[in-house]
Amino acid sequence: MRFEPGRLIMHRNVRHGRIGWVRPARVVLDDDRGLLLWIARDTPVANEVTEAGLGMRAIPFAEWITSRYRLAEGRWDGPPVLKFLPTGAAHSVWWFRDARGGFRNWYVNLEEPGVRWDDGLVAGIDVVDQDLDVVVYPDLSWEWKDEEEFVERLAFPSHYWVADDEPVRAEGERVIRLAEAEEFPFDGTWCDFTPPAEWDVPDGLPPGWNRPPVR
Repeated sequence: MRFEPGRLIMHRNVRHGRIGWVRPARVVLDDDRGLLLWIARDTPVANEVTEAGLGMRAIPFAEWITSRYRLAEGRWDGPPVLKFLPTGAAHSVWWFRDARGGFRNWYVNLEEPGVRWDDGLVAGIDVVDQDLDVVVYPDLSWEWKDEEEFVERLAFPSHYWVADDEPVRAEGERVIRLAEAEEFPFDGTWCDFTPPAEWDVPDGLPPGWNRPPVR
C-alpha cells in the first residue's frame, strides 16, 4: 500500500490497542525508502489523557496505568516537523525546526514498524512508540532522550507495551552509527524542505480518525 503525495493521512501512536495520539500529516513522498510526512503548525491533533486531563508524561506511570482515559483534541503548537518512517525499520527520524522555521536537529523516535490502513476517505499509519529516543544535532553529536521514563515503565511488564529493552537500545545504537558516519538521512537530506504553498491546515480531525487501531 502506497500513499499519494499531498494526501492527508493519520499518523497514530497506539498502546495495547488504544490510541495514544493522532497527528494528521501530509504525504511528501512514499517510495521504497519509506514514507515522508509533513505536520504543519496548528494542525488539529488528539492525545490520550486521564479523566482529569493529564497526559501520560505528567504523572507517574504507576498512576497512569490505573487511570481511565479519553482522547482530547487540540492543536499542534510547536514548529512544523518533517517525519521519515524508513520501510521496515523500528524507528522514525524527525526534522525539528526552530521558531523561525530553520533546521534545529534530528530526533530519532524508536518505535515498532508502522502498519498502514486505508478506509477510502481516511487513511493512516499506526506505530507503537517505544519511548526511548535519540537526539542528533547538526554537528552529528547525539544524546539519548527519555531514558528515565523508559526504565520506569519497564518495571511494569504486564502493562508496558515494550517487552524487551535490548532490541530497542540496539536499534538506537544502529541509527547512532548512521548519524556518526553522516549517512542518510543524516547527510543534510530534506533539512531545507519547504512544503507546497497549497497545503492548507485542516480545520479539524476528519471523520474516521479514531477508528480502532490495526495492531
